[in-house]
Amino acid sequence: MTSPLSPNTYKPILREKLRARRKSLSSKNPSPNLDRFLPDLLKVRAADIIIAGFSPIGDEINIWPLLKALHSANYRIALPVVIGAERPLIFRNWTPMCEMGTDNFGISYPLGGHGLVPDLVFVPLLGFTASGERLGYGGGYYDRTLAQLRRGGEVFACGVAYAGQEVEHIPTDAHDAPLDGMLTENGFKAYA
Repeated sequence: MTSPLSPNTYKPILREKLRARRKSLSSKNPSPNLDRFLPDLLKVRAADIIIAGFSPIGDEINIWPLLKALHSANYRIALPVVIGAERPLIFRNWTPMCEMGTDNFGISYPLGGHGLVPDLVFVPLLGFTASGERLGYGGGYYDRTLAQLRRGGEVFACGVAYAGQEVEHIPTDAHDAPLDGMLTENGFKAYA
């Protein structure tokens, strides 16, 4: 009888599997129309909110059209900035015309701009479950960030990915921050 794999052993295996799956999904639909689901998504928060997006890298789902649509609808948009290993992300104001830099991970971020505290955070990921568990890249940046934001008040964490990145189970630890909702090319779902 074989013993089950520990989360520390299983997560890297699952990450590799999901990277390959996401690459395939991205090649078939590199820029799905996510902004058509804005009315459903924005029901979870009032109109006067700050929305934190992310700058997609590699074969992550392209959310730039969504962020531009939100900006055009007069929402304040922020993008994350890595300020150090083992530290939560900070968020800087973003507009389509702002000056951008690129960090060591190849992620674009606003070079200047005001620091903002988001009410809704779009979260990149490799995999997710129907109950809101999320598998990230293993650095813990979003887990630390969401924990800090939740200590300061309410924040809605919305994963953004392809529907095909959903899996039945993701092993979690106490520090893994759950999602409050999920946005895919098939629609938006809030978790209870």
